[in-house]
This record gives sequence, C-alpha cells and structure tokens, in this order.
Amino acid sequence: MKNRFWKTLALFLIAVTALPAPSWAAGYTQTKYPIVLVHGLFGFDSLGPVDYFYGIASGLRSGGATVYVTSVSAANKTEVRGEQLLLQVKQILAATGATKVNLVGHSHGGPTSRYVASVRPDLVASVTSVGGVNKGSKVADILIGAVPNVSYDIANALGGLISLISGSPTLPQSSRDAAESLSTAGSLAFNAKHPQGIPTTACGEGAYQVNGVQYFSWSGARSYTNVFDALDPFLAVTSLAFGGEKNDGLVASCSSHLGRVIRDDYALNHADEINQLVGIGNLFETSPVTIYRQQANRLQGLGL
Repeated sequence: MKNRFWKTLALFLIAVTALPAPSWAAGYTQTKYPIVLVHGLFGFDSLGPVDYFYGIASGLRSGGATVYVTSVSAANKTEVRGEQLLLQVKQILAATGATKVNLVGHSHGGPTSRYVASVRPDLVASVTSVGGVNKGSKVADILIGAVPNVSYDIANALGGLISLISGSPTLPQSSRDAAESLSTAGSLAFNAKHPQGIPTTACGEGAYQVNGVQYFSWSGARSYTNVFDALDPFLAVTSLAFGGEKNDGLVASCSSHLGRVIRDDYALNHADEINQLVGIGNLFETSPVTIYRQQANRLQGLGL
C-alpha cells in the first residue's frame, strides 16, 4: 500500500514538472530583453494614480520582467512619435546595458513601435501590436472629413494638457497629423515605407520575422463589454463606422493584424485592451493583464 502511494506521488510530481509554468510562477514573465510599453492616441504613461496600461506594468514586473513605460506625443504623426520613441529606447538600452528591447504598442503605439523596428532593427527584438491601427481605422477616415479645424485646435490643447499632467510638457501635438496617420490612406502610405510584418492579404498574417525582429499582434472584437464602464457607450457608437465588420470599437480586427496573430477575437474593446477604465472590463473574458503576461512568457520561450 505504501509503495503504491509513493509511486503515485512520484508520477504526479513528474507530471507537474512537465507541465508549462502557470502564469503566476516565479520568473514567468522574465524576458531576456526589457519590455517597453508604448501608448496610443491621447495616451500617456500615467496621469496621477491612473496608468494608461492599468496594472499591466506591475503585472509583468511581478513575474520578473524589466518594464519601461514610454511617453510620446499624445497626438501627432506616426513618424514624429516614432522618433520620440527611438530616443527613449536608446536611453533605456544605455541605462540597462541591454542590446535590444521588446516593444509592445497599443493602438497608435503599434505603428509607432513598427517605425522604430523599421529604422533601427538592431535595437529591437520584437514588436507586439495590441489593437494596433496597422491598416487604418474607418473612424479616422470619417473624422478627417467631418471634423472642422477648430476641433483639431481643441484636440491639440487636450493633447498638450495630457502631456503636461503626465510630465512631458514639451512634446509637440498635432491632432490633424495624427488623424491622417491613422486613416486608411495614411496607414497605406506608412506601410509602403515600413512594410515589416504587415499581411499581404486582406485579413491574413504577416511575416513572423523580418530583419531579426519578431512580430506579433492581438486584439479584441467587442465594443460594449461592461455596463459600469463609462467608455463603453462611446465605443459602441464609434463601432457603427465599421458596418458590422468585426472590431474593438475603434479598429477593425483585420486591420490590427501584424506578424503572428495570437488572437483577434477577445471579448474586449479598445479600452479593455489596456485594462481601462481602471480595470473595469469584461468579467467573462481573460484578464488583459494575464494576456500581456502570456505574451511575455511567449517571448521568454523564444529567447527574447
């Protein structure tokens, strides 16, 4: 009887050690290279107690990751934001002694990260696009034709206020340039210069690796996910621009594709993808923090 018990226990322990490490295991998110989070349009690193990537940086750090949250212009063209990000990447590498970084960009942060990987692939190990505007947004297309110039002035003031509060008051703002960059035409022009990882088909995957940089993407496909989230009604309205096409409220699922598509159908909206509003999201879907942690573990497994 005792022998059977010990044999059973030994087999159980062998089976447990053979299983993938659970997401809460020590070292689960410890990547070789630092993880650099890049915000989207009207984004920030933090506004007082509220982080743009709400709870995500701490969730990654708890598993051993080295994480930096960058701050670029809240509203500007992709190339301008890209150059700002490149400068910060160089500073991060100098401070850490690392040779490369893993860029993770949300929304406009996706193309912003792609720019850096395109012009300096030697500094980037991977790019992960989260709800990225990689082939444009129909919402931006509509706004360009419908928004008067005075609205752009107001948006520039808002962008300046966000940058001021978040500690980057000198960053230039140009909401019109941002809208044009995020439009279908602007995205196509950008992709012609920086095509790395972009799918060549309407809704397929792109190259998994280009110039030594590995490309990934994931996104949500719901606009309204929680009645208590004040952002959901806005996203429910903007989702109408897509005419029934699968989207997260601001970006079509197919437009979000870049490199290896992890998933494009999480029951999350564009704000949920960064765990906003302050963690209020779909209670019946995987936590966004967990999804970021899973991606960090995926990078770890690839030696990145």
